[in-house]
Amino acid sequence: MSDKEVILTPDGLKRLEEELETLKSVKRREVAERIKVAIGYGDISENSEYEDAKNEQAFIEGRIITLEKMLRNARIINSDEILTDVVSVGVTVSVEDLEYGDVMEYTIVGTAESDPLNNKISNESPVGRAIMGKTVGTVVDVSVPAGVIQYKILDITMK
Repeated sequence: MSDKEVILTPDGLKRLEEELETLKSVKRREVAERIKVAIGYGDISENSEYEDAKNEQAFIEGRIITLEKMLRNARIINSDEILTDVVSVGVTVSVEDLEYGDVMEYTIVGTAESDPLNNKISNESPVGRAIMGKTVGTVVDVSVPAGVIQYKILDITMK
């Protein structure tokens, strides 16, 4: 991960800080205990519990490094910076799929806190990129693997 600026909402910042704290204070201890127990089984050269625990330890340490770097490069979007006259990070946008008439609501967030299953999309995602800076009533073309989808921006709010 480069030293690129990470855009976060206050809520996103809180979640990343909580995850980092959990990894450092809880998960590190748990995996260290698993390694200790696995070593107690004897020969570690063919000890799958030891290998699993070491792999988990490597993942945890990698995630800690990633989170620390993200937090160092974080720029927090405060509510007083969010304007609802154009699509920007921190707003919730209602869009209509002009082909099918489906209406969807997305909250625009930075990449670090995107969660498409909960309708939080990144400002760098295809839909996010297409609607950033646009106003209510604008029709945008979104390039997706299946082709091009046209969305009309119906509403921009702060939630």
